[in-house]
Amino acid sequence: MSGTLESMGGQFLGHWSAFRQFPRGFFGSVRTLLGILGLGLVGCGTSDDGATGQVAKTAPPMRAMTFNTGTTGGLGHDKPPDDGYTSAEAALSDMYYGDGLAWQSVVDDTRDFFDTLNADPATAIDVIAFQEIFYSGDCEAVPEDAKPGFVCETWQAGDPSVAQIVLGAGYRVACNIDKPDKCIAVRRDFATIRGCDQDLCLNALAGARVPDCGGGSRVGRAELDLIGGGELTVVLVHGSSGIEQKDQDCRLQQFQQVFQQIDPGVDGVKSPPAANGSRNLILGDLNTDPGRNFDFDESAAYLAERADGTRFHFVTDVGPTAQPSYGGLFNIDHIISDYFVGSCVTAGLSEGAPAVTGTVYFDHKPVYCSLEAPQ
Repeated sequence: MSGTLESMGGQFLGHWSAFRQFPRGFFGSVRTLLGILGLGLVGCGTSDDGATGQVAKTAPPMRAMTFNTGTTGGLGHDKPPDDGYTSAEAALSDMYYGDGLAWQSVVDDTRDFFDTLNADPATAIDVIAFQEIFYSGDCEAVPEDAKPGFVCETWQAGDPSVAQIVLGAGYRVACNIDKPDKCIAVRRDFATIRGCDQDLCLNALAGARVPDCGGGSRVGRAELDLIGGGELTVVLVHGSSGIEQKDQDCRLQQFQQVFQQIDPGVDGVKSPPAANGSRNLILGDLNTDPGRNFDFDESAAYLAERADGTRFHFVTDVGPTAQPSYGGLFNIDHIISDYFVGSCVTAGLSEGAPAVTGTVYFDHKPVYCSLEAPQ
């Protein structure tokens, strides 16, 4: 769940005219504005830790996805046709499942969605960043009367978690510190995850909690060793939700973890940015729209500057006309890189990209991209 849609929509509409009249030099350069409109140039620069992002060997093509699998109330769960998931189940989801993917029929649909993609080598997904995917180990705390219809109804200790169920045995899954609902999944035929030698590795992604911004780490780094040779750093981001100043402050600090210092509690020399690899892929639910909210949200403005094309750039569409992946209003699910370029689709919106499920359940739509080395 990514904050109150109505309040975000009101903020956006109130600032839309300001966006249209926004001066081209707001961030100090024409390049920044081009970046937020999705026109930034791919180039090599330096990050705060001095990395250049330049490597000799060309990386192989790949496919990556960010997927917030959460749900929320107020989505018209009781409207016809009856899909079996009503406001009563939505209330249980909020109370006991953290609104993460846990309704069994939708879990089954999500498994079918990935099976279809992965059946064809041309569409198989190599790297996935999940947000709000229920961790089945938490079933122990769910009361019996809240289990029917959910994954906990049949769960037993030692069973695979939801991320493993929807992907199958072809993936390895590693999760953020104290956040088992935020995980990076990597196809075994594509790469291995350093420090993760099990099917599911909890607390395996490098990260740190931002003080006064909730528990656990909302930014996680995985270092991949590619099966064909070479390496790739993958960073999962799930920004704090909300539009209040404190929410913006938390998101800003989380984005700074990505580009400046992953652990704000230690000396900067000992804590490089999360995106500190020779090639980096950043993906997740930002909980802000850097192409629409940058004039009133400090965290969006920061991200727009960092991904302006100088070094990092948006692979996904960004800007006032970008196709919304959340609530029909905002484009907050993104993929960013300092190397890869490519094209992206949104499941259930883009032509030729079917929806994950027919059940009224997800409040986000998965975004996935075909990526390749720059020409």
